[in-house]
Amino acid sequence: MAKPLTERLPINEMKIVSEDLHILDLPMLELGQDFLLENAEGNLVGWVSMDDFVLKLFQYTKELSAVYDTLLTNVEDAIAITDINGNVTAWNRKSEEMYRLKKEEIIGQPITNFFEKEALILLSTMQTQLGVNQHYNQPRPNVHVLINSAPIYVNNKIIGGLSIERDITDMVKLNEHLSETTAYLHDLEQNVNGDAEPSFQKIKGRSTKLQEAITLAKKVASTDAPVLITGESGVGKELFAEGIHQASKRNKKPFIAINCGAIPNALFESELFGYEQGAFTGAARGGKKGKFDLAKGGTLFLDEVGEMPLELQVKLLRVLQEKQYYRVGGTESIPFDVRIITATNRDIEQMVLDGRFREDLYYRLNVIAIHVPPLRERIEDVPALVQLFLKEFSFKYSTPAPHIDSEVMYAFMQHRWKGNIRQLRNIIERLVILGSDTDTINAKHLPPNFFESQQTKLTEPLGESTPTIEDTSHSINKEQIVSALDKTYGNRSAAAKILGISRATLYNKMKKYKLN
Repeated sequence: MAKPLTERLPINEMKIVSEDLHILDLPMLELGQDFLLENAEGNLVGWVSMDDFVLKLFQYTKELSAVYDTLLTNVEDAIAITDINGNVTAWNRKSEEMYRLKKEEIIGQPITNFFEKEALILLSTMQTQLGVNQHYNQPRPNVHVLINSAPIYVNNKIIGGLSIERDITDMVKLNEHLSETTAYLHDLEQNVNGDAEPSFQKIKGRSTKLQEAITLAKKVASTDAPVLITGESGVGKELFAEGIHQASKRNKKPFIAINCGAIPNALFESELFGYEQGAFTGAARGGKKGKFDLAKGGTLFLDEVGEMPLELQVKLLRVLQEKQYYRVGGTESIPFDVRIITATNRDIEQMVLDGRFREDLYYRLNVIAIHVPPLRERIEDVPALVQLFLKEFSFKYSTPAPHIDSEVMYAFMQHRWKGNIRQLRNIIERLVILGSDTDTINAKHLPPNFFESQQTKLTEPLGESTPTIEDTSHSINKEQIVSALDKTYGNRSAAAKILGISRATLYNKMKKYKLN
């Protein structure tokens, strides 16, 4: 756009600006005034006439308008823009669908002609000069949105407001169905089991660490003390929570589980506490029950409690202290009769130190702490778990349970199991599917990356740190050896690991007891 300098230019009458300025950043010029361009060194490098400037500005405005129209048309969020007086200047296709208002009906009109002023987040952001993020709203029955809204500034002056609304209806409905299904399954299980003795039978394993955790869980089950269950992802923390509930005096009432990491922050309060009719625009007629209501008299399991927003931690703490709560938009207190069990795979104590989890709530929830050990710390439980999952998936896929080759079982005993029981279960499901045409599962059926995290190669002997015959062999009898060999499908290295002796000691014992 710039032209070269000539001697005929009236330089003294022209405005001087930087050559790096964007067209929208150029100062307001007097009508008919041309201007000079200077570089960073202060040297004049060209000039622009007012006619060229106006033509360029017009072209830029057309391009900007095209981008603006394309964005409004193609974005999947509902977008509304008003001027400083609240008159609608933009209303895109998604807004038409969400609010059933055509663009032609609302553009140029005061937005308060169509919506109650008190319910308009967009107007309040202009009044308060503060943006709003992730505000939950129901524009009409069975439609759920999260609203982000902010004032629009030009030269530090508010000229309007912008509202962007994301439809989360599918997510909300899925979460509601999950809650209803959880409650239904619990009731169904209660009907099937009748008055059966509560137990922790779903938790499989005989390792010392696991049994210590189960013993502690059984001991606290008879009380209403809050329990915090810790452990890596996939170790079975929810099974412990269910076991505590089933062994408690609340076992005839619902067990409701909620994953704190799977709920948007804006929905958290209404999910836990529920809401009353008219709590917000479009709230369902009659309101909606929250998890506290669904779990009344029973147990509420808050999984991944470390993901709970700080502002909701305050409200949960108040409920635990006052033994009552209010629904969103409600004025009447509701007695709180729910046992709280929480779980996390995070370092909550460190989160407290970092200010990401309230210390007072932590002590409220951590009356009894139960740590579920990772699978690598109870590797002797792997054979029993393998058998359990083989039966489960053989039944699911209507196929005979395959035999696990001793080499594969040995590989299982050596694996690190970063995904714990969940990872083992998924692998067994894979083996049942891929091994449906064979009687024996061998190494070729394992995932390609399975051996990347292997502690030792299949052919590598166990380390010399294994206890010697002088340490433990005196306490091992024939029945224990037979049981270990049975669990490991005859793999002597794996059996020796279960028994806590060296392979040489096992061979000697087998010879002594005449075991082939």
